[in-house]
Amino acid sequence: MEKKIAITTETITLGQLLKLVQAVGTGGAVKWFLQTNEVFVNGERENRRGRKLKNGDKVEVEGLGTFIVTKAE
Repeated sequence: MEKKIAITTETITLGQLLKLVQAVGTGGAVKWFLQTNEVFVNGERENRRGRKLKNGDKVEVEGLGTFIVTKAE
């Protein structure tokens, strides 16, 4: 099941999204999380916590689900 994540800015980093969906508790845990779990952005494996996500990007997190970044209105 896909969940929508609404953002109020143009972009959000992958690390911020992982904190929002409670995959990690702190920003410091993001690097470790990306090294030990498979995370895909638009179908491609991603391990950069600073990867910019924009409206329409699809993030798949192993064990947590799929998230679609949407622009809040």
